[in-house]
Amino acid sequence: MVLSLRLFTLIAMAIGSCAAQDATSAESKPQVHYSYLNVCTPGEPEKQAITSALGRIPRQPKYSADFELTRGHTSLQNAPSARYVRLRRELAADQFFSNVQYSISTDADKTTETLVFKVKDPKDLLLISIEDSVSSSATAPGAVLTVDTPVSRVRLERFGKSSIVLARCDAGGQAAYESLFTRATRLLAEYRKNLGLRGMFRTDLAWVGAAPKEKTKPIERHATVPAQDVKPQ
Repeated sequence: MVLSLRLFTLIAMAIGSCAAQDATSAESKPQVHYSYLNVCTPGEPEKQAITSALGRIPRQPKYSADFELTRGHTSLQNAPSARYVRLRRELAADQFFSNVQYSISTDADKTTETLVFKVKDPKDLLLISIEDSVSSSATAPGAVLTVDTPVSRVRLERFGKSSIVLARCDAGGQAAYESLFTRATRLLAEYRKNLGLRGMFRTDLAWVGAAPKEKTKPIERHATVPAQDVKPQ
């Protein structure tokens, strides 16, 4: 009887130890949190945040002499390769934004324009991104700068918080956000002009729109040996 009691006690202690280890292991594992963004119809606080951010963008910016113009090629897994051109200009007399960056990229499916404003002293807001896109098969990259393509996406990157996104959705029901899309489209059109993109990007846009050519193999030429006359014996 004493042996059975001791055996029962040992089994109970083992079970308790295993349970404690499982609880400790569960607590030590990092918790994963998922944030779902309502990009089609964000709530009223998100709508007000986008309105306030767009209102801070200067309508008549003053640039410093510093700028950077780059172009490149990207190739991602499970995605078409793309070419891009990017222009960054420093804002001289602005207390809120440090610089503005415009980029245009094109791949086999679409051509995308992106205008980004970076905050000088980020506390809550980090940057504002305005984007539009058109079919690359229907419109050449150079033609994108000549038309005011409607903006399809506005994004606010925030410090220590989830992003706020407003995107054009096919399902409709976005009448309450139409004024924000219109305002963002007007801003993008104004910055196409004051950044001087049509003149500065002329050569680069030709490079972006040019499809990479396949290398052709050189034609192999074989020397022919002249036939020798055979005299009859």
